[in-house]
Amino acid sequence: MKKLLTILGVTVASLAYSQGGTMIVNNYSVYEYRGALIANNFSGGCYPIIGTTDTVVIHPDSHIGNGQALVYPNYKDQFTLSLYPMPNWTVNISATSSNVRPWNHGSLMPGGVFSNNTKWSSTKFAMYDTATSSYVTGFNANLSIAGNPCNGSGDYFATPSGANSAEMFTITTSTGLVETYLQLY
Repeated sequence: MKKLLTILGVTVASLAYSQGGTMIVNNYSVYEYRGALIANNFSGGCYPIIGTTDTVVIHPDSHIGNGQALVYPNYKDQFTLSLYPMPNWTVNISATSSNVRPWNHGSLMPGGVFSNNTKWSSTKFAMYDTATSSYVTGFNANLSIAGNPCNGSGDYFATPSGANSAEMFTITTSTGLVETYLQLY
């Protein structure tokens, strides 16, 4: 019985910590986020790299406070739990190998080989005015969390006017789960 409980405990822990935790995007700005969310391997090279296949669109004023935030607990469960489901993911296992995998592919599920070897790491985005569908000049960036050895972009960005900004960071919860945040202001 002890062996069974130990195996179950280790399995649950590995699933909880796979993929480096939850990705949360809070868009507090008056603009629409259009971009990509990316995860990569932080040790032993940058591959695999996992990215959103389609552009992620997050409406203005969409955040945890009003229940409209993008929340991806992992590649698989985001499809049924998120307000912004991603049906497919681009998987790069090397600089010359790229495949599109559906959200329920075994390698992307918690405990899957790609899920276990990647962490949420960066974003590339541009902001748009929803009233005019126009690009907001100067409010675009390539951000990465601090310590990402595969992307030298900063973790903070401010528009030239200083009116808007974005930041990307991680928080480790009291249970040890890492949450990655992208905040747009």
